[in-house]
Amino acid sequence: MRTVVFCCLFLALFASVCHAAEITQDRPKSPQERLLQELRMRSEYGNADAQFHLGLMYAMGDGVRHDDVEAARWFRKAAVQGNPDAQFNLGILYQCGDGVPQDLVEAAHWYRRAAEQADAKAEYNLGLMYDHGDGLQQDYAKALVWFRRAAEQGDADAQVNLGVMYAKGDGVRQDNVKAAGWFRKAATQGDSDAQLYLGALYERGDGVPQDYVQAWAWLKAAAAQGNARAAALIDQVAARLMPPAPQSK
Repeated sequence: MRTVVFCCLFLALFASVCHAAEITQDRPKSPQERLLQELRMRSEYGNADAQFHLGLMYAMGDGVRHDDVEAARWFRKAAVQGNPDAQFNLGILYQCGDGVPQDLVEAAHWYRRAAEQADAKAEYNLGLMYDHGDGLQQDYAKALVWFRRAAEQGDADAQVNLGVMYAKGDGVRQDNVKAAGWFRKAATQGDSDAQLYLGALYERGDGVPQDYVQAWAWLKAAAAQGNARAAALIDQVAARLMPPAPQSK
């Protein structure tokens, strides 16, 4: 199964470079400095979006010194107001122990708050926590629910994990047809693990008609992205495509 996927929303900042022989105290503020000043002011007045973006700047070290403690402080202020991006990022900080003591129960709490607002990455991370039993009692059926919600929004990681659960029969009746369907959705987005799994299903004829050409094509696509397991299988499949060598008389 996949490991947790960490994701941040990048704030587009436009900064100009000033070349001057001497910098005076009354020099005009750069666009980034003006943006930071505006974010601080709006954050202090309780604007949740500004609080989230200010936290993100501290988390990324973008325009300010990197400071996870400050990032957590501003994410929390936005999160308690219901901002799903802040809730998701606060969950990450608690899961990793960055800027706050590591606390998987608290991480799951904030992922759930964001997931209940249909944040796909929060849905996926909450599914992983149920799948692994991290901060929550292990529950494959609940993991399946959250993976499905994220997968239906197009999240490739969730689609792969949902396919794996169908292939293994974890939390659901084993069904290689459905597994192949979810692997295909992620594979067409370029996910190398999904391409590997779909190629393996074609090679065995599980959930799809056995087709060595399709198997080779998906394994080749995965191997081209550096997937070592696909690279190990591709020669085996290629050998099945070659006509048998003529026997000498």
